[in-house]
Amino acid sequence: MANIKNIAIIAHVDHGKTTLVDKIMYHCQLFRENENTGDLILDNNDLERERGITITSKNVSVVYKDTKINIIDTPGHADFGGEVERVLNMADGVVLLVDAFEGPMPQTRFVLQKAIDLGLKPCVVINKVDKENCTPDEVHEKVFDLMFELGAEEWQLDFPTVYGSAKNNWMSDDWRNETNNIEPLLDMVVEHVPTPVFKEGTTQMLITSLDFSSFTGRIAIGRVQRGNIVEGQQISLVKRDGTVTKSRIKEVFIFEGLGRKKVQSVQTGDICAVVGVEGFEIGDTICDLENPEGLKAIAIDEPTMSMLFTINDSPFFGKDGKFVTSRHIKDRLERELEKNLALRLGETGSADKFMVFGRGVLHLSVLIETMRREGYELQIGQPQVIIKEIDGVKCEPIEELTIDLP
Repeated sequence: MANIKNIAIIAHVDHGKTTLVDKIMYHCQLFRENENTGDLILDNNDLERERGITITSKNVSVVYKDTKINIIDTPGHADFGGEVERVLNMADGVVLLVDAFEGPMPQTRFVLQKAIDLGLKPCVVINKVDKENCTPDEVHEKVFDLMFELGAEEWQLDFPTVYGSAKNNWMSDDWRNETNNIEPLLDMVVEHVPTPVFKEGTTQMLITSLDFSSFTGRIAIGRVQRGNIVEGQQISLVKRDGTVTKSRIKEVFIFEGLGRKKVQSVQTGDICAVVGVEGFEIGDTICDLENPEGLKAIAIDEPTMSMLFTINDSPFFGKDGKFVTSRHIKDRLERELEKNLALRLGETGSADKFMVFGRGVLHLSVLIETMRREGYELQIGQPQVIIKEIDGVKCEPIEELTIDLP
């Protein structure tokens, strides 16, 4: 069995996740010398580049010292918490990035809680140690306190740490001792992140994300938890509600560099993309044809904001976009539900009004802007907080605010 490590990179927004992935890819020579690929390679859609944030998680794979490392780059905002929760299922360990000046922030807490609950091994990177007035040692203490507070177990609290600056391409065991590459970080991953354990039994793979190709249709992406997945294999698809349908795998791909490579079979522990399975959703399990055993579906945090989407009935109707009818808007929203797990769609009793529920204002505004760029024309209502009745008492979601004063 080949040496495989599956890691997710998690952090508060702007603490340098995507930049770090860039440097890992350069170090493992994914590109030719003369290829200028720029920065933030994985933030590949226009909205991510303009806002300077990661919105959807991406997979990339590198080889370092005969070990294949599957890296999952995740978003930092709680609004995209649905993205983080589903992809952490593919990882065995997480690399937690913390800014040496800011220390652990609210989202650091949010993403770390998810990783600890799933029982993943944390490795800590204290990044940006070249900033003025930064305190890497204090930040290290704060990360330990935070893990303790979140109920980490003893083996999780015994986490390895490296210090450095992803932007300036160096990592080291001691922040005062600057090196000239990021090998200490990769060595830490190879040494401390557990290799997937080979389990006896029939095939099991939880579908954690999906992709779409105009040639082959929908592609299921996930990690093989048990057994092997082979090209042409007959399988059972266990849905979230427990119903079972039969299907067949046409092609199997593994991640290699930024692309995918077609293979005959994939073994336990590796992350793969499967073509040909009909009618699947995120959270379904691909299982053995004869004895299907489903895995636990992905639990996602509930929405907190709602917004009314309607067709454009102003005098300027039809001037801006090409998809203007309620049927277009409904189809597009239903398509979004397939991959955007934290989103919900509600009925309004009217054919041309749709209630959309999301994790926050940013979550909904990214959806609206994406639709606008695709040529959809729509009107939107004011965002409203979702009020829920718990034991006869009306409750609303709350946000915690921390203010630091000199």
